[in-house]
Amino acid sequence: MKNIFKKEFIIGLSVIVAIAILFFGIEYLKGVNLFKPANFYYASYENVAGLEVSAPITVDGFKVGQVREINFNYEKPGKIQVLLALDKNLRLPENSVASISSTLMSGSYIEIKLGDAKKMLEVGSELSTAAQSDLMASLSNDIMPTVNTILPRIDSLLLNLNLLVSDPALTASIRRLDGITDNVLLMTGGLNKSLNSQVPYILGRTGKVAGNLDSITCNLMQLSADLKALPLQGTMDNVNRITENLTDFSARLNNSNSTLGKLTEDPELYNRLNRVAADVDSLIVDIKKNPKRYISIKLL
Repeated sequence: MKNIFKKEFIIGLSVIVAIAILFFGIEYLKGVNLFKPANFYYASYENVAGLEVSAPITVDGFKVGQVREINFNYEKPGKIQVLLALDKNLRLPENSVASISSTLMSGSYIEIKLGDAKKMLEVGSELSTAAQSDLMASLSNDIMPTVNTILPRIDSLLLNLNLLVSDPALTASIRRLDGITDNVLLMTGGLNKSLNSQVPYILGRTGKVAGNLDSITCNLMQLSADLKALPLQGTMDNVNRITENLTDFSARLNNSNSTLGKLTEDPELYNRLNRVAADVDSLIVDIKKNPKRYISIKLL
């Protein structure tokens, strides 16, 4: 009797342990850590599409908790109550707001925007919520209108592209390009042949030109040596002396007290010279008219 009781006790204990392990294992797979202390809050939404138990709860992108339960609120039809398990150390201001956000890959999650109120919410109270449009709605509202405006343009662009491709002129242009390419290839081949035949001649001429350049360089060096041998300093001294003499002569001409200055600036001297010239001219005229008056010829 005692052995039977021991077996039944062991079996019952094993079943209880297995159930406990199964329960904690399932919760662990869900991401729920039953051994970690948490503060519980409530939030009510009209639509929780995509939100599941164990969905993350974030503050500024950092995970601070999980969704523990999602229940339909029969006392308030149209409202769905969500139980939030938040980190024990997190304190929520009264004007904090919990909203449901969604991503393409990981589904929906709850994002809490912390308020700036000094008074904190009591544990177990209900958070304020805000409705956010899901990702597909955002795509439909923001992107689809733009896509609808772009599609007619794309259709028109494709139509014009088809017309351009089917245009015979394009085919003719491509054929002309082929002909131009062939001509360029022929010209390149001819240029290569010409270069191959002319390069030795050009190199020979280049050698001759280089020799001429050497000869010219030698001549320039000889000319430079000859110029260095010239008495340039003496020539420059003579030029300087001539310049000084011309400067002195010019100063004398401009000086009214000098003899040259009086000759150039005295009007009386100029008038006298004019009178003398006039008298000489009259004398010459008179000599031509009456030569006997001035020249006497006696014959012996």
